[in-house]
Amino acid sequence: MKDLQNKQVIITGAARGIGLAIAGKFGLAGAAVHIIDLQEDAVKNAELQLQSQGYKVKGHIADVTNSDQIETIFKNIAEEYQNIDILINNAGITRDGLVMKMKESDWDAVINVNLKGTFICTQKVCRYMLRQKQGVIINIASVIGIMGNAGQSNYAASKGGIIAFTKSVAKEFASRNIRVNAVAPGFIETEMTRILPQEIIEKYAQAIPLKRMGSAQDVADACLFLASDYSAYITGQTIHVDGGLIM
Repeated sequence: MKDLQNKQVIITGAARGIGLAIAGKFGLAGAAVHIIDLQEDAVKNAELQLQSQGYKVKGHIADVTNSDQIETIFKNIAEEYQNIDILINNAGITRDGLVMKMKESDWDAVINVNLKGTFICTQKVCRYMLRQKQGVIINIASVIGIMGNAGQSNYAASKGGIIAFTKSVAKEFASRNIRVNAVAPGFIETEMTRILPQEIIEKYAQAIPLKRMGSAQDVADACLFLASDYSAYITGQTIHVDGGLIM
């Protein structure tokens, strides 16, 4: 997509999984990609992997719940490249457990990374986008934030919060030509789902109208669309990438 050529794109949680697939998709589209993740080795490996494919990629080590770290990284990117055009809030974790047995620390960890991290990154990037009078923010939610799931009340709450946050921020920023949307993946094949027993995977697939799990590339494609001029009149929306699971 020519409209992404040399755009500065920040993707959190991009050292593996869906985030890495998104980074590769944007690199292929000609964007200059900045990946943010916690583990130095994982960031370096992702950076080298994407650079070997000819993409413009730079890795940054940071915790999305650390406001000072995020502010410093965004400031450095803006100073070096003048603009920050696209932010994709992808960083997220799970700490599953039934409510009656859930540790408060597991509740706090999921809310902090998934929801507070999205808030921090959005708040820190908006000053640059407001000044530019243009920008795109894409938040990775989940169908679990819409339908709920037993044993994932913390994750569901965080992802449902992201959807509500997306709508509110979209209303705040629309007058300055900043679009804010969310992508809600369904059951996606990742490193975590690949270790599930085959019968569990088949059970999930049977609940999906398209009768198959999605891929990280499916999610990346939706992000690419929302970041491009093809979606110039779309804001405040949640795009379900779920094979029809939620209709």
